[in-house]
Amino acid sequence: MNGYISVMLNKLNRQEALRYMGCGDAVPDEKMLAMLEECEAALLAVIKPCCIYHVFDIEDTEDGVAVCGTSLVLTGRSVREHLAGCTKAVLMAATLSAHAEKVIRRYEATDMTRAVIADSLASAAVEQVCDKAEEEITREFSRYHRTWRFSPGYGDLPLDIQGSFLDVLQAPKRIGLSATQSDILIPRKSVTAVIGLSENEIPKGRRGCSECNMKEVCAFRKKGDHCGI
Repeated sequence: MNGYISVMLNKLNRQEALRYMGCGDAVPDEKMLAMLEECEAALLAVIKPCCIYHVFDIEDTEDGVAVCGTSLVLTGRSVREHLAGCTKAVLMAATLSAHAEKVIRRYEATDMTRAVIADSLASAAVEQVCDKAEEEITREFSRYHRTWRFSPGYGDLPLDIQGSFLDVLQAPKRIGLSATQSDILIPRKSVTAVIGLSENEIPKGRRGCSECNMKEVCAFRKKGDHCGI
């Protein structure tokens, strides 16, 4: 089942952007607030947030978790554990469009402080897109229990599946999202992820920091914080 979600963002998560900038819970001063407002307005004026997704049956194989009807296999112990008990998976790709990069590059040429702020706001924005898309996916498949989003590069799920992942979704054609030879998403402010769907309840212990495959290297945990999953 294919889906396309156009996401409307009226404001960006400034607190999340400040966290990406390493500001923690510090209260921004008037100068910082003014720059946040300026960069937020510049991004909201041009970005075109959207998400595409496809629901596939999945099955365990010797090589990993096979995405049925495709040649894509999600390899690694971490994604196999993440999808344990799931019979289907949602493959999704979200992007702000290339317009976000243009705003950031424009600031890079004139003011690196604003460039960092715009970059952090854009990172927060693409997570907002994923959250809103996930809400709609959850409503559509309400009879299933779901896992949290798991992206290529998490745990031992290799980043080099990005190209194949995008091809399965026809992302280059549908939303202009592709991957470089070094597996970097273009436009950069984009996310790919897989969500498992199970007919049985998923143990709560498989959500959150204690079971996250990134817990040993997570920058948020090092600061006593969390990513919000």
